[in-house]
Amino acid sequence: MNSVFVIGAHGQIGQLLIPKLAAKGIKAYAGIRDDKQAKNFPTDDLVLPVHFDLNASVKEIAECFEQNRVDAIVFTAGSGGGTGDDQTLIIDLDGAVKSMEAAQVAGIKRYVMVSSIGSDKRELWDKSGIKPYLIAKHYADAELQRTDLDYTILRPGMLTNDPGRGRISVNPENKSKTSIPRADVAEVIAEIVGNRATTGKSYTLGSGDTPIAKAF
Repeated sequence: MNSVFVIGAHGQIGQLLIPKLAAKGIKAYAGIRDDKQAKNFPTDDLVLPVHFDLNASVKEIAECFEQNRVDAIVFTAGSGGGTGDDQTLIIDLDGAVKSMEAAQVAGIKRYVMVSSIGSDKRELWDKSGIKPYLIAKHYADAELQRTDLDYTILRPGMLTNDPGRGRISVNPENKSKTSIPRADVAEVIAEIVGNRATTGKSYTLGSGDTPIAKAF
């Protein structure tokens, strides 16, 4: 794995992920909507901020991937809790699907999706408080599974800003109380993006006792 395009690089997980990829010698293309966000990334030959807009067409997104000659896509974008359900549909669902279609047009096989715990369990949606978001994630995940991409779906529990522990639980039994630091999710992505053994699989993630390097 030589290069990764991070969609949603300016998000909280994305900003943690970019330097972790670079530390592993992977060229990290940081997809940003506002060019002013470039200053939030480390100055490193392996970190390349790229103007990127999920509202663009599939053709335009594919051209962006092709121009930067990336080996893999990581989708960690989100409309954010302060936007309406329309933006959830536009970014978390349609934006995700467009990026999958564009990856296929560009001939990129590897795709890592950051989804959410509960997106695969309809019975949990009504009590979640974020039903539209989980619906969007559910159908984005389902569409990804229908593609011929070498995908991995990550469904982290409640995200926290605690320092990363470097230890996780994969597919924990008690999912209703599962939480995980964003830093550990970023570390998982950096660990598995080049791991072929994780392709075609989905994982629920929480904090735990297993070192991330040994979890997959």
